[in-house]
Amino acid sequence: MGDPHTEFTVFGLGKLGGRELNHSSDIDLMFVYGEEGQVSSRLSNHEWHNQLAEQIVKSFSGGEPALFRLDLRLRPEGSAGPLARSLESMENYYAGFGETWERLALIKARRVCGSNELAYEFLRQHQPFIFPKNPTPELLDEIAAIKRRIEREIPADELDVKLGAGGIREIEFVVQTLQFIHGAHQAFLQEQGTLKALRAIAQLELLPISEVRVLDDSYRFLRRIEHRLQIEAERQTHSIPDDPVKRERLARSLGFDSADSFLAEVKASNERVQEIFDRLVASGTAAPAVNLEIFADPARATRTLNDLAQGSVSFHVAPRTRQIFRKLRPLLLEELARCADPDATLIAIVRFVEAFGLRSLLFELLATNPKLLELLVRSFDASFFATNVLVRHPHLLEEITRSATLDRSLSLSEHVTALHPFVERGDLGAIRVYRQTQLLRTTMRDVLGLSALPDLWQEITDIAEACLLAATGIAGANNLTIVAMGKFGGRELTYASDLDLMFVGDDFRAAQNLITALSIPSPEGVIATVDARLRPEGEKGPLVSSIEAFEAYYRDRAQFWEIQALTRARPVTGPDQESFREIAHAAWSIAGRDPDLFEKIDAMLHRVRAERGSGNDTLDFKTGVGGIVEAEFLVQALQMRNDVRETSVQLAIVKLAGIISSEDVDLLGEHYEFLRRLETVLRRRRNTSASSLPADPAEQRKLAIGMEFKDRETWQKRCDRARTDIHRIYDNYFGK
Repeated sequence: MGDPHTEFTVFGLGKLGGRELNHSSDIDLMFVYGEEGQVSSRLSNHEWHNQLAEQIVKSFSGGEPALFRLDLRLRPEGSAGPLARSLESMENYYAGFGETWERLALIKARRVCGSNELAYEFLRQHQPFIFPKNPTPELLDEIAAIKRRIEREIPADELDVKLGAGGIREIEFVVQTLQFIHGAHQAFLQEQGTLKALRAIAQLELLPISEVRVLDDSYRFLRRIEHRLQIEAERQTHSIPDDPVKRERLARSLGFDSADSFLAEVKASNERVQEIFDRLVASGTAAPAVNLEIFADPARATRTLNDLAQGSVSFHVAPRTRQIFRKLRPLLLEELARCADPDATLIAIVRFVEAFGLRSLLFELLATNPKLLELLVRSFDASFFATNVLVRHPHLLEEITRSATLDRSLSLSEHVTALHPFVERGDLGAIRVYRQTQLLRTTMRDVLGLSALPDLWQEITDIAEACLLAATGIAGANNLTIVAMGKFGGRELTYASDLDLMFVGDDFRAAQNLITALSIPSPEGVIATVDARLRPEGEKGPLVSSIEAFEAYYRDRAQFWEIQALTRARPVTGPDQESFREIAHAAWSIAGRDPDLFEKIDAMLHRVRAERGSGNDTLDFKTGVGGIVEAEFLVQALQMRNDVRETSVQLAIVKLAGIISSEDVDLLGEHYEFLRRLETVLRRRRNTSASSLPADPAEQRKLAIGMEFKDRETWQKRCDRARTDIHRIYDNYFGK
């Protein structure tokens, strides 16, 4: 392999470093070489020493049975890092990314082979890291937090003499905390072994001699138990067995008369140690464990929060970043406690943090700006769409929140003006990005409560209409008259809505080009999903018809439901807008004089339920009894009978005042808006065109909280009342 002309040393860490190996201990090693350079033109010092480290590892683990089990995870970057690093690389890592647990690990670092000089230089360079002259309260907090994280990994019913409360690890933490605090000023404390360090603590009077004796006696006692457990099991274990026979055998091997007397002594020892640990390490500045019962899976949430603060196995977080996160964590948990789905929202936050990249900057922004934190958490909780867009484009958070338009809605003309440059250069991709960004801005306004529901519909409609007009220009379809139908016609679009369109003119290719332009898929989604089935003859009819053909069709051949649909027809562009408007009005106002009007609309309602219903009337709040469609059909019947021109159902209800009772106007308006809010929140959350409630009560609860109800039961009663009242009013006017 050649000669690297630099030194190499191997450190023992953990119990090997402290000369405290168990009967079945892992061997913790760390490899260091002197400096970077080249062994040859094809082989660097780094490669040479890592190959050497690999050979050492193979020599330990290459046979059956293995000579010793090696654990190399205490090295910088753990399993993701190289086996060997240069002295300079070690220094750079610990200076920039060294964590508190790594400080504690290096207290036990001891050269076991290789260069004495290099080992001495490594320990000299890292003396300020291992034994800081002025340890901050935050560092002491981290020691307590490390212990809490370890405890959470242990099943509640398991008697673990190493990791459990009052166990070996707590004794080591007490000793290492005192070494950490005083080691820079008391070189006598810089011992790798726990018992030697305890003697130094006693001589320096850092603890009362009685407490030192407790720790010394308990350490020896628990280590004896650990040895016996591993001899018996022939493997690494620290848990006292549940099996009564095995417990009895263990107790007698340690000189006890019975398992009960043995367990009593273990308990007494643990309590004595825990009292010292709690006073010295876990109290004072150490933050109390946060109640994580807001999560359906607290254990997973704990791991996720730890990853945010500590970094994952393959990614290390700088100490300053972790300090900022400690300030952010309680604020984050407070916001998550208000969420409908804290578990999913926390996962979304992790995805966003990883996409954002600059953790320290983001954590500081969120810790010092509670409103920004609230916006981010609420957006992730309320909308899969917002989550996915922000994870793909994290810069949009700052772009939108710094924009003056977050506090107000943008008008249709403002959107058209903003899109004009994209139309001039024929850039459909830019239109898709614009639509996505504006829908994200609108979603954020919605979750912050900055838009009343009818205003939200208007905002979503204006975005869709402006993008439609822009695409019309690019597709060369300006000679067509485009008619918005359904909720698009009524300016009442919600999330994940299709655009119901009809095309008037004679340019079939232009209409096809427009639909293609609108529906081209991309990472930013489509501009719009078009539904053109409301045209004459439906899917069997031509995509484009002349104004004369429309007039003849509605006069002579249209089915009643097609004429009813014209109550919401709204031309948005093209040369024949006014002509179509008058044709549509004439058709539905004449049909409104039909003596069988209500019977025909009621028959159509039952047909819709049969053909488009979900099959579960209780969950189907759109087509089910007392649902959205029933309210809309009632309003349209009354509009047609009384010649009320209004494409918006919400505004049409207001205009029915004087035609129906004021009480019915109020109830119809209130309940229709409630069901549309239900639809809006459900679609916002799922980013799909859902119109039925989830069957799972847990999912219903999330929906209820998303609608700001305190519980599912209160929300369910409100849903029932809305549908009951709507159906009662419907029956009143349909003569049932």
